[in-house]
Amino acid sequence: MSRVRFPWLVVAGAMGTSVLVGCSDDEKSGAPELPSYTCFGVFTPAELAPFVGSGDEVRVDSPGDLRLTAGRNRATCNIEVDGKPRLTASAGRRPPGQEVSWGSEVEKHHPEALPYIGNSKLWDSGAAVVLGCNGPSGEAFDLTLFIDAVPDGLKQEERRPAFATLMKKFMESARQQAGCGP
Repeated sequence: MSRVRFPWLVVAGAMGTSVLVGCSDDEKSGAPELPSYTCFGVFTPAELAPFVGSGDEVRVDSPGDLRLTAGRNRATCNIEVDGKPRLTASAGRRPPGQEVSWGSEVEKHHPEALPYIGNSKLWDSGAAVVLGCNGPSGEAFDLTLFIDAVPDGLKQEERRPAFATLMKKFMESARQQAGCGP
């Protein structure tokens, strides 16, 4: 039986890159400006604000969508601020029914299941989900979703609820974009 491990190694092959630079007048840096929709067109700047922190330059590496197929089976969004990783969101398509190994990097954070979906993990700096899907032409596949971020802008008790909310939106959009029917 094959296994899938979280988090994945990120390969930035066919990803678009954008760099946005803020102004500096020797003042403390504020929040960097993000595009109106970031990471596959899913998230707004307001939704990502607690995770990007402050800085002068933001770099977003992401394809424009999550249309996954047998030929394009993975998509990753990386956001860096001033050269430091702040958020990674990734989606993968794989054969159905494979065993899931969340990996020691997830397990060391004492995760719990997301309240709205099984086969999921939620921890203080991220969330992961494996969804069973039926594609438009009837083929079955699993959709794996992963978010990991630096939640400096959140109090400890706000972190898991914030990641649960972010993952719910990611999951809904990924289902639609990846052709993951009911």
